[in-house]
Amino acid sequence: MRTTHRPARKRGARRTPLWRGSVLAVTAALALSACGGDGDGSAGTAAEVSAEPSKAATVLDNPFDKPDLVLTDTSGQEYDLVEETKGHPTLLYFGYTHCPDVCPLTMSNIAVASKALSEDQRKDLRVVFVTSDPERDTPQRLGAWLRGQDPDFIGLTGDFDAIQAGARSVGIGIAPPTEDENGDIVSTHGAQVLAFSPEDDKAHVLYGEDTTVDDYTADLPKLLEGETP
Repeated sequence: MRTTHRPARKRGARRTPLWRGSVLAVTAALALSACGGDGDGSAGTAAEVSAEPSKAATVLDNPFDKPDLVLTDTSGQEYDLVEETKGHPTLLYFGYTHCPDVCPLTMSNIAVASKALSEDQRKDLRVVFVTSDPERDTPQRLGAWLRGQDPDFIGLTGDFDAIQAGARSVGIGIAPPTEDENGDIVSTHGAQVLAFSPEDDKAHVLYGEDTTVDDYTADLPKLLEGETP
């Protein structure tokens, strides 16, 4: 089932499944949602995962390497994702600032949950938001938007093809923003948050768009220690 959003001022979004996985090596579709677009799911990649129905966290049987992305941060400086986050617990999300619902809610939930951490834990944590709409999400706009969430969050923009390839490398599908028949700008992207361990810099855990503040609050201390929830 699709839900269509029609915000004002040329903003449009539809939820579309963009990620597929297998649970305990049994083929099953994970219909995790995305903001925007009429995607058919072809942009995603497959992964084996293990999850308990009562848990927000999905543990990957085959963890992802961190995407080899060198992009531009909100201060206009080059940011090497692999090097800058090496050895740090890292949450990675692909989205865009014009998203009407999922993106701001996801980042807000993480921001609220991170306030329960100690000061040292907060300094260690890296939360990285990579835009799926780099043409509109300039460093300045990304910076202003993220400051409304948490000033410590890292925003990255740059070449769309490089961003799309980086997203695909961790099983996230994104499509170029397009204008639909009503003139609305439509951007489609997977809505998962990937959690990279400080122990090996690999993503062992992912979270869907329904993950709550309480879920992140419970799991973040474990993720910071390199544990899986």
